[in-house]
Amino acid sequence: MNAHVGDFGLAKFYPRTIQSSSEDQSSTTGLKGTIGYIAPGGHVSTTGDVYSYGILLLEIFTGKRPTDEMFKDGLSLHKFVQLSLPDRVMEIMDPLVLVDDDEGRATNIIENYNDKIRRLQECMVSLVRIGVVCSAESPRERMEMGGVVKEMCSIRNIYLGPGIHRE
Repeated sequence: MNAHVGDFGLAKFYPRTIQSSSEDQSSTTGLKGTIGYIAPGGHVSTTGDVYSYGILLLEIFTGKRPTDEMFKDGLSLHKFVQLSLPDRVMEIMDPLVLVDDDEGRATNIIENYNDKIRRLQECMVSLVRIGVVCSAESPRERMEMGGVVKEMCSIRNIYLGPGIHRE
């Protein structure tokens, strides 16, 4: 029940005939991937890879796995996060994601601290929205990976500055 590198890019290993199979077909026979990360319908496709990536993003930022016991009776990781957007997103974030590494430098000044919290919330909302769009139930509603990369780079540039990579 853990995502593995092998869950991503599965579409590259299957013939086009399998990739382009009808969305309406559904079968639990021969599922390819890890439960919780497989797109609805279970078909191997590039949109299925996008779905898996979206679920992984949501897991990273919330600290909750798609197979968590809390996700039942129609509630999924996708729906849980979607319901929190945009105002309650900080409430569902994994506390480890929100650790402040400034060790009290400039953030001791209240204005700077409030601005930092506001910017962090805006950043988290932007990132989580990508995860929600990528993990949409319908393949037609999901972003393409090229768009995901552009959005992620844009978010990085807005919140860290262009060309800045924290280590």
